[in-house]
Amino acid sequence: MGLSFVLLTIVFRSIIVPVQAIIMNLLSVGAAYGILVLVFQKGVGNELLGLPETPVIQPWLPLMLFTILFGLSMDYQVFLISRIRERYDQTRDNAAAVAYGVRSTAGLITGAALIMVAVFGGFAAGDLVTTAQFGFGMAIAILIDATIVRTVLVPSTMKIFGDANWYLPRFLHWLPDMRVEGEERVPEPSAGDLEPVAAPAGGAD
Repeated sequence: MGLSFVLLTIVFRSIIVPVQAIIMNLLSVGAAYGILVLVFQKGVGNELLGLPETPVIQPWLPLMLFTILFGLSMDYQVFLISRIRERYDQTRDNAAAVAYGVRSTAGLITGAALIMVAVFGGFAAGDLVTTAQFGFGMAIAILIDATIVRTVLVPSTMKIFGDANWYLPRFLHWLPDMRVEGEERVPEPSAGDLEPVAAPAGGAD
């Protein structure tokens, strides 16, 4: 998480975006943990889903789920935020940039997530409790991340924060200006950079 914070800070030149990304990714992982316990240990809806009820969750599963889910969630986050930042650099309109980012990436993120859900759903349909827990946990977490987190929570929080999304403290301005995708924005010239235009010789006719 610390490395993700540093890299996202450099790429997006913001400290708000990395914090938001980590919190949203932890929400997806936490939701997966809760639903996994609810279905397998508490037996809520397990018969409807055709899953066994077990007294414990496999001890290696939380760490494995966290590692894979955090990586996938961060991948979706970077893909979405890069589009938003690209449009924000062009228009300086945060609300329009958020709408553009969601509109341009929702189909791709949802499609990729559905493929992953189908794959891990096959693991959940297996007879082994270990693979069933792993597959179900991955499938439900990816589904939540792609539908609720990436298309609702992330755009909503970015709309609320407005231009503050791209706040970078002055003492970090030495960081290199990098972009994941798109062209680097050319800064607009200030009033002091504009040179006066010389008047034509001879005056007006």
